Amino acid sequence: MNLHQYFAQPGWLWLLWLLLPMILWYVWKKRKSHASLLVTATSPFREKKPSWRVWGRHILFVFRMLSVALLTVVLARPQSTDRWEDVSTEGIDIVMALDVSSSMLARDFSPDRLEAAKEVGVEFVSGRPYDRIGLVIFSGESFTQCPLTTDHATVINLLNAARSGVLEDGTAIGMGLATAINRLKDSEARSKVIILLTDGVNNVGEIDPLTAAEIASTFGIRVYTIGVGSRGTAPYPVQTPGGMIFRNMEVEIDEEVLQEIASMTEGAFYRATDKEKLRDIYREIDQLEKSKISVTEYRRRQEEYMGFAAAAVLLVMLELLLGLTVFKNFP
Repeated sequence: MNLHQYFAQPGWLWLLWLLLPMILWYVWKKRKSHASLLVTATSPFREKKPSWRVWGRHILFVFRMLSVALLTVVLARPQSTDRWEDVSTEGIDIVMALDVSSSMLARDFSPDRLEAAKEVGVEFVSGRPYDRIGLVIFSGESFTQCPLTTDHATVINLLNAARSGVLEDGTAIGMGLATAINRLKDSEARSKVIILLTDGVNNVGEIDPLTAAEIASTFGIRVYTIGVGSRGTAPYPVQTPGGMIFRNMEVEIDEEVLQEIASMTEGAFYRATDKEKLRDIYREIDQLEKSKISVTEYRRRQEEYMGFAAAAVLLVMLELLLGLTVFKNFP
């Protein structure tokens, strides 16, 4: 941010040249106002020093000249402006499609897959200040949690609010992808991206994942797919008559379909086996998606004439006050 100062109407400053003839006229007038006196000798006046008011009376004229100069500056309208220069920066449209099925509560991530995904997702959103970001959640059905927006505080709040169990259970990858596509299809951004995160196999939904991938490719949308889950077995939540318990079950992620979705849309597939690996994946996507946009210049102007006007009024009042009191009898 740069602070700039200038005059909105600098033509008025030419009036300052009028001060010169005013000064010359004052000097000429003072010289002509001296009276002549013939004396036989000057010795009686040698010890007599002139009063300070003899010289001080000129301060009235100085005040007058300063007030005229200040009022001229006021007419020229001094202004200051805070300016942010034009810059180029990164910015794209991104929709995060997050699986919130019950399997995302598996404890192979700390504290579980869903909370780990949300934590890393918040870090990703915070690191992309110029992007429009949206959020879609899905399990057995899909739902737009947040449309595309630059209000990242809202995106983060809604991401943190995502919970398992709010939608019908299951893993509808095709539905989640289709809903994200619907949020991006009318975007005019140079780069449109979906980050689809899931931990399972498509088992419900009316739209096949690969059909949704073809639609994404048609709209020029790039899809990054992330399979979340350790290899081998993991403690999955299981509902029993006695409550929720965790059982070690085989981790099943349809890597083949996720790889095909990424390939069809010129994206990439990643497998995250722990939170740190998931964090590294988001960092890599962050580096891959750098698209230049222009940020327009912003100016905030502020008038600065009030100080000059106040000083001019003060000088005029001082001239009048001193002229009517201290220098009353001095021409």
